[in-house]
Order: sequence, then structure tokens, then C-alpha cells
Amino acid sequence: MSNFDEAAAFASAHEIPWPRDPAADPSRWGVHHGDPPPFNRLRGPVHVRGGVSGVIRVRGAEVFSWGEPDRADQTYSVAKTYLALLAGMAQARGLLVVGERVSDRLPGIGFDSDHNRAITWEHLLTQTSEWQGECFGMPDQVEHFRRVSHDPKPPEGKKGERRALRAPGTYWEYNDVRINQLSLALLHLFRQPLPEVFLENVLRPLGGGTDFRWEGYEDSWVEIDGRRMQSVPGGTHWGGGVSISARDQARIGQLLLDGGVHQGREIIPREWVKRMRTPCETARFYGFLTWLNVDGRMFADASRASGFMFGAGGHTVWIEPEREAVVVVRWLDGAHSAGFVQLVSRALAG
Repeated sequence: MSNFDEAAAFASAHEIPWPRDPAADPSRWGVHHGDPPPFNRLRGPVHVRGGVSGVIRVRGAEVFSWGEPDRADQTYSVAKTYLALLAGMAQARGLLVVGERVSDRLPGIGFDSDHNRAITWEHLLTQTSEWQGECFGMPDQVEHFRRVSHDPKPPEGKKGERRALRAPGTYWEYNDVRINQLSLALLHLFRQPLPEVFLENVLRPLGGGTDFRWEGYEDSWVEIDGRRMQSVPGGTHWGGGVSISARDQARIGQLLLDGGVHQGREIIPREWVKRMRTPCETARFYGFLTWLNVDGRMFADASRASGFMFGAGGHTVWIEPEREAVVVVRWLDGAHSAGFVQLVSRALAG
């Protein structure tokens, strides 16, 4: 019997209470229902999911898995971290400088107003941009006052109510419309569909990519250099987003644990990976589209060096440097995530 059996059994006994088939009971599936109308609808494809599954790697090797670790399921906001990896690749290619204003490099795509002109790539990557506008018909206001599980701020208003915007860089808000605007900006930098860039430059070099897809909305198409391309969201809030296996999620987690290097090849610059897990000044629990456990508030049983990718529906990728471990769990009810982390921590400690 493996030391991780208890954690896997615990996770499997506490599956997220969403139907596995989105069509079976649509009102109990997803997170879009909490949005103000007419924005409380799906705009991209969704598909049937599997049950609870997971993968655990220690010192670079997979030591445990359960469920269907090779099944590609939609992964919600875990995809945000993938945008941060693409941004690091863009900086390495000279396509962006993290501290520069987006409007200086990409005029005409929504960063030209007096308010938005001051927004830098760093603001977008730390969710402190306060970007104002519409991205494919979705206004930033839809996500005003949004609450997510690990946001320590007390409730300040009702979701979707307009609030006064702050100066870019001074206020943290989890806002999927702004994330989608970042994705659109990255598409204009690469001038190639982001799913192609990610598959060719990250997943395939890691030995993954089977059944991977990253889908956009029905109306999120743009034309660049005469080619029609779909801009993709940084999550599955309104459908679409990344479908990926737990094993591939673990491969990406291992890449971050190893400082962006795989088999001696630097896939993402080491300095960029370091920046991803550096707390931002406005929200010390957040880096570059990565959650941080710097004060132990997120999970008391994880080290203070831990980083996390989270997605609605119970998706967690936990990078635990002190134990040289990567832990992936999918479709776990978030109310029981602390119990799962505790059991895995105990098993890792031996």
C-alpha cells in the first residue's frame, strides 16, 4: 500500500458536486451562473468530465496516480498560469518587456484610453491592471467585486456592480475579462494561435500534449497577417479554455519546480519562473498568475515556498519545493482541499 492511498481515497470520496455531464443539470455545472445577465451564459464549448483523479511526482518521477490521469478535462483557471508561461516565452523572444506599457507595443487593441495607457504587462500578470473596457463583448464590470476562495479581502460589494477603478497596479481583483484581454494581447505578440505556441514549445518538449486543446468563444476570432485566429480564454468561466490531462498538468508543474528547465533545456527562462513565484506588492499571496503560500494562510500544511495553480471545479496543481514534489488533483470539492493537502503532506514527510 502506498503512503498516498489515503489521500487519493479522501479526494475520491469528496468529488465536486457538479454533474459529470454539463447537459444533465446545467444549473449545477460551472461558475457563469453568478454573473449578471446577459453575461451568465456559456460562450464556448464544454464537455463531459471524468471523476476525481490525480498525479503525484517526487524528485522528478511519478510515484502515484489514481482515477483517469490521462483523460483530458477542462481545467478552468489553471490555464491562467499557462498564459504566464507564454508571456515568459514572449519576453525571451524580445516580444515584450515586463515593465513596459502594453500600449507602447500594441496600439489599437484596447489599451489606448487615458486610464488603460498606463497598464504594463506586469499589471496584467498580477491581476492588478484595473483594465477597463470590453473584450469580445464582455465588459470588465462583469467581474467587479468577484470573490474567489483564496482571496483574503472581505466582501466589498455585489458581483457585477460597478465600482470606482483605481490606478493600474494599486488594486488586486480576480477578473477573467482582463485575463482574456491579456490573452488577446499575447496573440497579437506571437501572431500565431496561442494553443499552437503552447503545444509546440511547452507540452511536446515535455513529452505531453495528447488530446490537449485550448478553445475560445464563438465570437473570439481576429485576423492577423491575413490569417483568421481564435483568441482563447484563460479559463473555462464562460466555456472553452484548456482541456488537458492530469499527467500533462504534472509535467508543467515539474517544469516550474525545475526552474523552467527540462532535460537540460531551458524552456522558460529561469529568471521568469523566479518572477512568477515572487509576491506582488499589492497582493503578497499572488505572483505572475500563480497563487503563493508565503504566510501559510492558504494551506497550513504546505510549505511557505509552495506555489499553486487553481481552477474552479476542484482543480489544484501544487508545487512543493521543500519536498521536491508536484501534486495534481482534479474535481475535488474545494471545501475538502485543506484535508487533502494535509494527507499528502503527511505522506510526503514519510
